[in-house]
Amino acid sequence: MTDVVRRIASSGPWEEAFGYSRAVELPNGLVLVSGCTSVVDGVVLDGDPYDQAITAFGVAVGALRDLGLDHEDVVRTRMYITHARDVDEVGRAHRELFGSVRPAASMIIVSGFVDPRLVVEVEVEAYRGGAR
Repeated sequence: MTDVVRRIASSGPWEEAFGYSRAVELPNGLVLVSGCTSVVDGVVLDGDPYDQAITAFGVAVGALRDLGLDHEDVVRTRMYITHARDVDEVGRAHRELFGSVRPAASMIIVSGFVDPRLVVEVEVEAYRGGAR
């Protein structure tokens, strides 16, 4: 294992404009994935909260795969939603992806996102076992 911090980018429209990475892997094996939404290739994929959550988690897991990890390596998730009425649908999406993994998780209601069509944003943290 190296002491180098690895950073990866995606096609997210705000990464370059705001100066952040899609994911960062620390030398200790912790991988932090930035907030992910249902924006794919710069286009908002409209849908209900469940669909947006599935897409957002797919973006996050795609970043993990770019680093050689997968959803089984996730140890923490955060789900940000704009309406309390969406708790069950976003929770259902989370359970479908992580029900057997059972990461630590939070769901937080926020006032909104950078695009008003977005109703869900997610973050994930993963761990690469065997790192120093």
